[in-house]
Amino acid sequence: MTKSNQKLSAKTRVAQALRYIDPETGAIIPPIQSSVTFARDENYETRKPYWYKRDGNETTSHAEAMIADLEEAKDTLLFSSGMSAATAVIDHLEEKSHVVVPKAMYHGVLHQFKTYEKKGRLSVSYYEAGDLNELSEVINHNTSLVWAETPNNPDWAVTDIRKAADIAHKHGAKLLTDCTGTPPCATRALNFDADISMHSATKYLNGHSDVTAGALSVRDTGPYWEDITLTRKLQGTVLQSFDAFLLIRGMRTLFLRVERATENALQIANHFNGHKLIQRVLYPGLLNHPEHEVQKVQTEGLYGGMMSIIVKGSEQTAIDVTRFCNVFYPATSLGGVESLIEHRATVSGPDFPVHPNLLRLSIGIEDASDLIEDLEQALERANS
Repeated sequence: MTKSNQKLSAKTRVAQALRYIDPETGAIIPPIQSSVTFARDENYETRKPYWYKRDGNETTSHAEAMIADLEEAKDTLLFSSGMSAATAVIDHLEEKSHVVVPKAMYHGVLHQFKTYEKKGRLSVSYYEAGDLNELSEVINHNTSLVWAETPNNPDWAVTDIRKAADIAHKHGAKLLTDCTGTPPCATRALNFDADISMHSATKYLNGHSDVTAGALSVRDTGPYWEDITLTRKLQGTVLQSFDAFLLIRGMRTLFLRVERATENALQIANHFNGHKLIQRVLYPGLLNHPEHEVQKVQTEGLYGGMMSIIVKGSEQTAIDVTRFCNVFYPATSLGGVESLIEHRATVSGPDFPVHPNLLRLSIGIEDASDLIEDLEQALERANS
């Protein structure tokens, strides 16, 4: 059979798991490599780059290759969680390194930075997410890393990745972007000059709320990447093969899921924008969002399903809305096929800078009218 010279789109490549076909059986689903150890050949050489599972395995490598393809990255590493991926980056920094991070971001990583800062392990400066002027004010020539979360969790402020990269690089720092809210079918941060693209693969990349995983992708490798790879090995946080298998399965429908979630989110955001019981809808897909045009470029219009609403009334009113939902699940996480709602201040804790009436919504792939009706009745009930 003559091979085609047709260049396949990213949608096709990911749907076919990079056109996987087992050379012996013809199976089109990548297998689960469950072995912990790998026998060497007759010359006592490793048969592949694997010798012990803590360094990786065939299934995990296939998932990494799929993400690297989506990110247009030189290399990708998968970790057992988004937090372990973040920790590997933080731990590779030299003692007393200066880092710049948003004042509000995913609370687990923010807590990690503040813990290291209290221990004197790192020097940390903070900037308002999306505010490039403030970023420019707090960065200096001793800065090793700038951390940007875009869109920012949970207010969904947008950072212009290319401009943030310019600021970081002028000071000799690397830029890491956490684009968990807009996976690489939407935002390919490395193409906007970010050095490291991070995702909690638990979320959109997997999309089925049954895997915890983290991903780091880079446009250039070097000693720092070797150090991060070694950190993963020493910490034993490589993504295990069964989770990698589930991640591969999830990524095959990534474009469909994010397209549907975006479609639903746009309907819901537009419906509740200006609602009598809602103070504000926070969603970059709205035309009145201050960074709408930036995010339109960075996502090619695929804004994703993450939004927040600030409910009028008391904090208890906002909590009651989550209690009274019948279609939205009152649960933490995001990016799954099912829609979730959470009172962010309760989940993040008292020290996290978030509006007490903010509810974070992860919009899934259900019927948008069911989700709208559910929020409507919950709002009315909470205010009755």
